[in-house]
Amino acid sequence: MADLIHPDLLDISVDQELALRTAAVRLAGEFTGIYGPETIERFLHTSYDQFATTHTIPNYLPLLAERFARQRLQALARVEGHHVDGKPVVLFLCTHNAGRSQMALGFFTALAGDRAIAWSGGSEPGVAINPSAITAMAERGINIRGEYPKPWTDEVVRAADVVITMGCGDACPVFPGTRYENWDVDDPADLTPEQVRPIRDDLERRVHQLLDQLTITN
Repeated sequence: MADLIHPDLLDISVDQELALRTAAVRLAGEFTGIYGPETIERFLHTSYDQFATTHTIPNYLPLLAERFARQRLQALARVEGHHVDGKPVVLFLCTHNAGRSQMALGFFTALAGDRAIAWSGGSEPGVAINPSAITAMAERGINIRGEYPKPWTDEVVRAADVVITMGCGDACPVFPGTRYENWDVDDPADLTPEQVRPIRDDLERRVHQLLDQLTITN
């Protein structure tokens, strides 16, 4: 592949560059026949840029960039008609993508299984998942520890059939033809696990209702 050093990645280390090269090869293999190296590298670079200014563990950045680039490329493939499987796509959006949207995503993924696709994002992404949200979800047998706050992008929103918003207000993106639903759910930021439980249970109820509306049995 071509040189992966991006003009904006001024402080990238040799190890990070190698990790990005490896990620580009993996993504190229996954999207063979759909997207070429230039598109994959562009998505990988812009995904890296999203996290480079907020995350303090440099060696983790290429992995985050790869995961986010993969999701964005999957979304773009749906938008452009390269991937049609009939599964509904739900996008959960909140402010920091560290609490409400991640808990909703956890419930939806656990209950829907492989019958639907779910993503999440934030208008002002935080750095890490709310530890109280992680604890509260673990009490339901759902592990969201491996998730990470991320922004939304146009292709991710455009690929969604349903966009659930929670507290992002006017910052939430709006595209014609997409179903939008706002959930009035308290923000679990700075709350204890005990205080998060009612929020968790409210989200669980709402996700069950959404699954019923989408005729996804659980």
